[in-house]
Amino acid sequence: MALSKNVVSIDCLDSTLRDGSQGEGISYSVQDKIHIVEALDELGVKYIEAGNPGSNPKDMEFFQKARELKLKHSEIVAFGSTRRKGITCSEDNQLHSLLSAETKTVVIFGKTWDFQATEILHVSLEENLAMIKETCEFLKSHDRNVIFDAEHFFTGYQANPEYALKALGAAVEGGASVLCLCETKGGAMPSECAAGVKAAVDAYGSKAKIGIHTHNDSGLAVANSLIAIENGATHVQGVLLGFGERTGNANLSTIIADLQLKMGYKCIEDENLKMLTPICKKVAEITNITMDPGMPYVGQNAFTHKAGMHIDAVIKNPFAYEHIEPESVGNERVFLMSEVAGRSMIIEKIQKFNSSITKESPIVSEIIKKVKELEHQGYQFEGADGSFELLVRKAIGKYRPFFNLHYYKTSDEVPLIEEGLYSYAQLKIDVDGQIRIAAGEGNGPVNALDSALRTALKKFYPEVEEIHLTDYKVRVLDSKSATASKVRVLIESSDRQESWTTIGVSCDVVEASWLALVDSFEYKFLKDIEKKYHGLV
Repeated sequence: MALSKNVVSIDCLDSTLRDGSQGEGISYSVQDKIHIVEALDELGVKYIEAGNPGSNPKDMEFFQKARELKLKHSEIVAFGSTRRKGITCSEDNQLHSLLSAETKTVVIFGKTWDFQATEILHVSLEENLAMIKETCEFLKSHDRNVIFDAEHFFTGYQANPEYALKALGAAVEGGASVLCLCETKGGAMPSECAAGVKAAVDAYGSKAKIGIHTHNDSGLAVANSLIAIENGATHVQGVLLGFGERTGNANLSTIIADLQLKMGYKCIEDENLKMLTPICKKVAEITNITMDPGMPYVGQNAFTHKAGMHIDAVIKNPFAYEHIEPESVGNERVFLMSEVAGRSMIIEKIQKFNSSITKESPIVSEIIKKVKELEHQGYQFEGADGSFELLVRKAIGKYRPFFNLHYYKTSDEVPLIEEGLYSYAQLKIDVDGQIRIAAGEGNGPVNALDSALRTALKKFYPEVEEIHLTDYKVRVLDSKSATASKVRVLIESSDRQESWTTIGVSCDVVEASWLALVDSFEYKFLKDIEKKYHGLV
């Protein structure tokens, strides 16, 4: 797509597989890395920083396999450091590992803070400059495009601006095409970032692209990235979902949306922006983390409304409370059911199944009355979209039970008979007149019941195997009653296409869990029938 003359293109480098993988609990297999590369390529970021081929065998294996990938939009880059002190570039095994990765572009980091050079590397300031220049020259001589990551640039610029700029100059002399200014400690204020970027642009902006790489230790990673762009940077680095070492990296999904939707820059193709939320969900799934629901643009709650007055206004005109259309980033609007949601939200939910129902329809009052009764018992539907949809379906006649329970029973064994298994469940259900009796075992009664129910249902509904329970929460509603207290159970489920939450309330935690579990399965079955027959059941 051709850019209009007044639109500046920003090169995005995603470091999920390198800087992001340094976050606590993050570990990727080679196949995980391949899948994330494919997802980022689908989104259309320019560079994918995939790791240091000289640091471990797994990264080297990845780069070998990555050569076979047919990417449409992105370029995989390898990451490494300047040569070690006291040796030549040709003697440095790490640099040869970088070359063996066979990427067109390499990212090299070097010290631009005099303190880091003398006190951490224990080299003279002159030797540090030589290490930067010679490394860039060496890689350039092997036909590599060189991105220089100016580590600790903003701290270095505050301490010794002349030397920090000299370090950038050494990289330019060595042939680097991008000078990426790294806010490595994450402590710089926006004014400090602006000053450092402006100095770099004034000194070297005519010879190389200026980039920005920020960390979130002060909660300013995204803000500092945007300020850098406003001051002349045209290359931005981050991690798609913002995770990484310490408090994380700049959230690239937020940066892309801010730059493209709010600031008039071009990061990815316009049509690809609609894939931002699905791609973020895919990367979270591969990473095996739960996305922060409050994440801007792509989070589950980014366009969620609860207050009745807000909901009523958004139904009339979303512009009243939404800064962009959720569809522009592949997200969707959500109205939470609660005691403050009001009549408008109930109408909006009902009209998904029956567009003829209005505020004056008697069924609306019936549903509101039922909701209030259940909330008095301890139900809370704002976090249980699946159960609320089933409640509405039952009220308007768009529901049928998928099975009937005859009984279930659970038992526990203490001490353990087998490692990890100490609960057993048995149940009897009826599916369209066919009786099934099944048993299950697990690391608790709910896990055992889940196993038994899946066993009983899979003959009739094979799609039960697609359901994964991703979260399980228990809340005591009346702590004064001690062990006789009523509990509320929330179960979050996913079939890797969408997620839904269901609820159960009882004085018996197993029964509360059973109610939420049944709702979870029935919600999935109903949705699959609708997809299959393109209509409502």
